[in-house]
Amino acid sequence: MMRKSILTFGAVAAAALTAGCQQPADTSANATNAQQAAGKRPASDYLSQPLVKDIFTADPSAHVWNGKIYVYPSHDIDGPTPEDDLGSHFEMRDYRVLRMDRIGGPVTLGPVALDVDDVPWAEKQMWAPDAAKKGDTYYLYFPAKDKEGAFRIGVATSKDPMGPFKAQPQPIKGSYSIDPAVFTDDDGQSYMYFGGIWGGQLQRNVNGAYDPNGSKTDLGQDDKPALAPRVAKMTGDMLEFAETPRVVQIVDDQGKPLLGGDHDRRFFEASWMHKYKGKYYFSYSTGDTHYLAYGTGDSPYGPFTYKGRIMEPVEGWTTHHSIVEWNGKWWLFYADTQLSGQTRLRNVKVTELHYNPDGTIQTINPFVTEATQGTAKP
Repeated sequence: MMRKSILTFGAVAAAALTAGCQQPADTSANATNAQQAAGKRPASDYLSQPLVKDIFTADPSAHVWNGKIYVYPSHDIDGPTPEDDLGSHFEMRDYRVLRMDRIGGPVTLGPVALDVDDVPWAEKQMWAPDAAKKGDTYYLYFPAKDKEGAFRIGVATSKDPMGPFKAQPQPIKGSYSIDPAVFTDDDGQSYMYFGGIWGGQLQRNVNGAYDPNGSKTDLGQDDKPALAPRVAKMTGDMLEFAETPRVVQIVDDQGKPLLGGDHDRRFFEASWMHKYKGKYYFSYSTGDTHYLAYGTGDSPYGPFTYKGRIMEPVEGWTTHHSIVEWNGKWWLFYADTQLSGQTRLRNVKVTELHYNPDGTIQTINPFVTEATQGTAKP
């Protein structure tokens, strides 16, 4: 989806900060003219540029370890499956890690860190991953479909943040659906957030047991509380849930759960948790309405009160993000389809994220407006 609106923070500064990232293969005037002739936006229209162009990447999960930034994305491939509402055309089969010494600097693209053929229980669709570190071990968490077509969440380990990772022989017991995001609190306790509707199958796992004949979208109850993501405390070895997953409530300012029909605010997929000035920030994608939204709370379990949007719609069907602090600033990693123009072939990006004095997040427009375009070009 393409969309333009007024930027809510300094586009010029943000574009300049991300200008050092790797550019598309040809950003010359000829390339810009060719893009315009083909109906594509020129590179100068975008707030930030792709981190890598060698492969297609999406769903970036960013972490800062040992003074470096590591990004764990999905690896999009151009498969033969037609597009559908269940995401069957997202046929990813492996993971490769990105590393940066600084944001805006050169990006190292690692070798294959984990392949579906090396996961005993998985059959296909290695979707959005996340990673964690405990001691000298790195953990890669990933969703994949098992032999019965049900999404489960697996974990693999390595002594190197770039991999290769060795997968556990079975998925995490009690896991289901997609989009694992592992948050470690100040006391060292880790929690996994997960879930996604439609192709993510959360609506087919309402009671934790997979129903292959369940709804294709959601519960179909617009006037009832929307399906919510899940959270579970992790065991000390980071390999299993220490409890039965709980529902993560996202509520309005009156404390009432967001309803299924509230597509502009309700949860769809792409959980992420970060902490800012003692508050827990749970962020997510609204999916079919294409927003990145968030709520805040006083506990890692929630409830989280809806506060607003982090980002307006990108080019492409939707985006999946992460938020990380580095060098005293906060950064949003996200994805769009700038390089390919195809939903299934995306590219990850980064831009600075800003807070207001009251702790709310300033909404980001992923495009540069015509008013600032002359001075905001990379």
